[in-house]
Amino acid sequence: MLSRADLHDYQNRAVDYAIERKRCMLALDMGLGKSISTLTVISDLSGGGIIGKALVIAPLRVCNSVWAQEAAKWSHTEHLQVSVATGPARARTAALFKTADVYVINKENVPWLVAHCGDKWPFDFVVIDESSTFKNAQSKRFKALKKMLPNVERMILLTGTPSPNGMHDLWSQMYLIDYGERLGRTLTNFRQRFFDTDYFGHKYTLRDGSAEKIESQISDRVMHMSADDYLSLPDRIEITAPVELSPHALAGYKEFEKTSLAELDDGQEVEAVSAAVLAGKLMQYSNGAMYTDDNGSWTETHAAKLDALSDIVDDNAGETMLVAYNFKSDLERLLKRFPQAVALDKKQSTIDRWNRGEIPMLLAHPASAGHGLNLQSGGALCVWFGLTWNLEYYLQFNARLHRQGQSRPVRIIHLIGTDTIDQRVLSVLGDKNASQGALLKALKPNQKEKENEK
Repeated sequence: MLSRADLHDYQNRAVDYAIERKRCMLALDMGLGKSISTLTVISDLSGGGIIGKALVIAPLRVCNSVWAQEAAKWSHTEHLQVSVATGPARARTAALFKTADVYVINKENVPWLVAHCGDKWPFDFVVIDESSTFKNAQSKRFKALKKMLPNVERMILLTGTPSPNGMHDLWSQMYLIDYGERLGRTLTNFRQRFFDTDYFGHKYTLRDGSAEKIESQISDRVMHMSADDYLSLPDRIEITAPVELSPHALAGYKEFEKTSLAELDDGQEVEAVSAAVLAGKLMQYSNGAMYTDDNGSWTETHAAKLDALSDIVDDNAGETMLVAYNFKSDLERLLKRFPQAVALDKKQSTIDRWNRGEIPMLLAHPASAGHGLNLQSGGALCVWFGLTWNLEYYLQFNARLHRQGQSRPVRIIHLIGTDTIDQRVLSVLGDKNASQGALLKALKPNQKEKENEK
């Protein structure tokens, strides 16, 4: 069993930082041990009688597979009683009635929890694991938790991606820390201070110098640590693999892009009624199949990506690979083309088989293969069959293989349809990551200065 003496220096710094500041964000890269650092904080504060009950809000998979197990691995946290409040309402209620130090609930059930507790909110310490899931100030989960803030003495936000879509994502997260002291009491005020808007008031653009002002405002409550600074990871090689659609398929794609109406080879017609729908349909088309109704029926548009993936399988004979898909139609086609493939499910046995090298091709949706999932023992080759717009999902998925414990260089191959929306999606992901990287880089020297002053 691991002991407190096994904590790394950077983890101890995170612990000290969170204890010294009642409310803060630990923006730590994946693999730096956010969970055990936070559990150490809880253990220290509860042992000293400073806090009573702690609440952890997390993605569902993390609720069921991370926090209790992580506490049990360490001698200085194994005494913490962890109660997981997931599943049906009756099970959640029963979990809340158990005597425990830490209660864990999935983010979707925060409104239920607030309504259930009412005026008797029992948690004086709240941890939000993957706090960017609270980036939408209009979401029910944010509004519900906001009501309880006067009853919360301490709070830690945990994330590796605080601003997956830009600086806009920071306001609601920082509000949970300081009630709007640093970035404004309202989202409207935040926008007025730091952004310009278009004529219609729909598109917000950072003013010159605003990024630096925001970074300066939040630097005393955000600790950032980069995995590159503290972990010795093997190389990560990112590869863009162009996929040429047939002239017939590309002509159909271009016509659909232009007119929002596709006439498929089987006689089906597909119409995109808005720009957002069109973008989604174009991604489907580029992957090789389009949905033709609301019941999940689909028609294949081409097999170019399946052929490209088949070539990768042949070129890497005997090597296991993790494949990201975007749509259920992708999954069905992949399973048909590659009988050796296995779809990731909720069973631990599937993860164990992969990590033992028993699954040649593991198919996973980025939304279900994120935080807390260790797949690095099973392979070092990741293929993006279908991309996602979500930067958080994208980074988390890539980190399933490129993380602590990986012994081989990791290759990440993107199958990109030439002259399709795939190129735009990959470019947008790169821009989002660059913007977030600039924010986090700006926070690092501030943090180091503060550490040197102590």
